[in-house]
Amino acid sequence: MIYDLIIIGGGPAGCAAAVYAGRKKLKTLLVLKEWGGQSIVSEDIQNWIGMPHISGVKLAESLKSHVLEYKGDHLDVKENFYVTNIEGEEGNFSITLENGEKINSKTVLIATGSSHRKLEVENTDKFEHKGITYCASCDGPMFTDQDVVVIGGGNAGFESASQLLAYCSSVTLLSRSEPRADKITIDKLLSNSKFKLIKNVTPKKVDGDKFVSSFTYTDSITNEDKTISCSGIFVEIGQIPATDFAKNIVNVNEVGNIIVDPKTQETTKKGVWAAGDCTDVLYHQNNIAVGDALKALEDIYLYLNTK
Repeated sequence: MIYDLIIIGGGPAGCAAAVYAGRKKLKTLLVLKEWGGQSIVSEDIQNWIGMPHISGVKLAESLKSHVLEYKGDHLDVKENFYVTNIEGEEGNFSITLENGEKINSKTVLIATGSSHRKLEVENTDKFEHKGITYCASCDGPMFTDQDVVVIGGGNAGFESASQLLAYCSSVTLLSRSEPRADKITIDKLLSNSKFKLIKNVTPKKVDGDKFVSSFTYTDSITNEDKTISCSGIFVEIGQIPATDFAKNIVNVNEVGNIIVDPKTQETTKKGVWAAGDCTDVLYHQNNIAVGDALKALEDIYLYLNTK
C-alpha cells in the first residue's frame, strides 16, 4: 500500500497535521515515538491558546485524544517508533522504521521537533524542572516577582531575558564570552534597570533544597567563583533538531534545522514538507508549530489533488 501522506512526529505540529489530514480524508500514517513533544515535561504551560493553564502531560493526552478521533479508514497511527531514514523521489517516498520496516507514501511531512541542549554542571540532574527550565514563554509566569538567571549569550538568551523582564524582579544573563546577540537587542536590555549582563562566565554548580536557590559560576578572567541567589535558571545554549534521519534527502542549515519555504513549509525536496522546531523558522513555540503544520497540510492537500 502507498499512503498519500506520512507524518513523522507526535508533538503539536505532527498531531495538528494528523487531525487536518484525517478531516480531509487523505490516506495518512502518523509515526511517533511519544505523544506531546518536548513540552511534556512542563508542569504549567500558560501560553497554549484556549487553555490558560495546562500541564505538559495533559497537553499530550489532549493531542492524542484529538488525533485518535480520526483514526480509522483514513488515518493510521504507529506509536513507539523512530524513523531512521527517508528515501525516494517525488511521488514515491519510503521511510524506514527502527525495526527495519519500510513504508511507502506519495508525500512526507517531517515534524520531529528538537531537544534542548542541556546544562551540564554539578546538581543539574537534581534540579531539572525544579528551577532549571528551558522555556521562558512557557514557564516565565511561574517566576513572577522572583530573581532569575538566563544562561546563553545568543539571541535566544536575550529574547528569553526580555520575556522574563515582564514577570521577574530581576534577570541576570550569563554569557561565556562577548554576547553573540544583535547589538540593538543587547543595548535595549541593558537600558532596563532590572537586567544585568555578566560576561566571561564558566557555569559551575546549582544549589538549593527542594528547589533552586542559587547558581555558582567561575569568572574565566579572574578564576574566582561567584554565587548568584536565584529562584530559576533558564537555559538557552542551543537546541538539537531531530533531523539526522532526513539529512540525506533535504537541505539543513548549519545547526541541522530543515530549510523550508516559509510560505508553504515545503523543503528543498519536492514532495517533502517540514514544520515545527525541526525547521529553520525564526520562532520555536507550540502555537507557531501548529500553525506551520496546518499551512503545510493545506499545501500538501492541494499538491495531491490539483496535479
